[in-house]
Amino acid sequence: MDVADQPRIAIIGGGIAGLSTAWYLQKQGLAKIQLFERDQRLGGKLLTKHVALPDAAGELLVEAGPDAFISQKPWGLQLARELSLDDQLISTEPARHKVFVLHRGKPEPLPDGINLVVPTEFWPLLRTPILSWPGKLRMLLDLVLPARQSNADESLADFVRRRFGAEALDKLGEPLMSGIHNAESDRQSLEATFPRFIEAERSHGSVIRGIRAAKVKAGKPKGQQLSPFISLRGGIEQLITTLVDQLTVELRTNCGVQALRYDPTNAPAYQLTLDDGTRVDADVVVLAVPSYAAAKLVQPWAETLAERLQAIRYVSTGTVSLAFRRSESTMAFDSYGLVIPRSEHRLINAVTINSRKFAGRAPADYMLLRAFVGGSKHPEVLRLDDQRLTELVRDQLKAIFGLDAEPVWSGVARWNEANPQYDVGHFQRMDQLEALCPEGLLLCGSGFRGVGIPDCVRQAQTTAEAIVDLFAQTNA
Repeated sequence: MDVADQPRIAIIGGGIAGLSTAWYLQKQGLAKIQLFERDQRLGGKLLTKHVALPDAAGELLVEAGPDAFISQKPWGLQLARELSLDDQLISTEPARHKVFVLHRGKPEPLPDGINLVVPTEFWPLLRTPILSWPGKLRMLLDLVLPARQSNADESLADFVRRRFGAEALDKLGEPLMSGIHNAESDRQSLEATFPRFIEAERSHGSVIRGIRAAKVKAGKPKGQQLSPFISLRGGIEQLITTLVDQLTVELRTNCGVQALRYDPTNAPAYQLTLDDGTRVDADVVVLAVPSYAAAKLVQPWAETLAERLQAIRYVSTGTVSLAFRRSESTMAFDSYGLVIPRSEHRLINAVTINSRKFAGRAPADYMLLRAFVGGSKHPEVLRLDDQRLTELVRDQLKAIFGLDAEPVWSGVARWNEANPQYDVGHFQRMDQLEALCPEGLLLCGSGFRGVGIPDCVRQAQTTAEAIVDLFAQTNA
């Protein structure tokens, strides 16, 4: 297609979803693309801070948002390799791969063979102190319980209680599976967040048998394998900076979109009004922003669509990062991750020891950790100012780990209304919502069909393909 005949495409939002959409459109040979980002930087929640330590001791790589992406979902890894980042990909430190669960105030290792909540090995399950004997035996009842007959969506909590029992939900399912999404397990859609467990039950009558069969079918990995969590040597934001460097489309920062007009009798049908009053015409608009921001833009001409977009819930989250000298911070905890069940009544949700999780996050004689706060568990703690929030986290770390050292550096990151909640029936509502979008308007991002980096990249691929198909049909 000649450039003169190509559609004018406007992408609103410069996070990983918007930038990846621009990338896949560029790969299709489309050139008339403009991306608009209200903030002064691109990348959204993918933000790595380089912090200089005192006395020229080196620097910390501090993640303000996600610190990794999942390798089992191939789309994030695929994008990194398309950007020639193969030699920058790093796995978690193998010696400390275990995740711990706080149990009666003490960190206990997750039993070997636990796939989020599904036991694929039985002896480690029977030996763990995390669950009582009745709780362990209740989990194994999954092997004989009949499969659910309904195809309707259900909550994560209902699923785990039904297949594995209430204790498994409290000790494993909620902190591990709802924790990933900062969600409430009683409202969290199983279909939208963990569909492979539905398929395991349907295909084998037992979730345990289904997951074990999938593991056998996959076989032993060949050659050098990446860990389940992958990052980059320069931090997760290296994915963004490399992507931006290789994009040739027009990227406009400090440039919000105040209004979006749609008139199907005009060509082009869309007109954006920018913060400075400039108007931009477009044949296609990609809304790669939170659903509530998208709702505001479409409300003047699509009230029902706006109401559906506004109905998607979001929660606020935060992290507190702390750096310590190793000589001053002895911890009898040799892992990089701890999750905390609600029943432990702590004011932090999880802890990651970043300097143990990935190489190069701190000099060898320093420890860098990050505590996660807020979300659906304790939204009230985010009302504290940075100093009081940091003090609260230090008190919690002292109680859990006995860590009483003075940090050499601390930092707080806050993400207000940034974590979408996939409530039961989310995908059905998305089908209805997308059907309300007029031709040339597409939704892409964490609020819609997947929250992680790989899912946002997958949505970008699908969005780019839909745009190409739309105009191939128009020009046929």
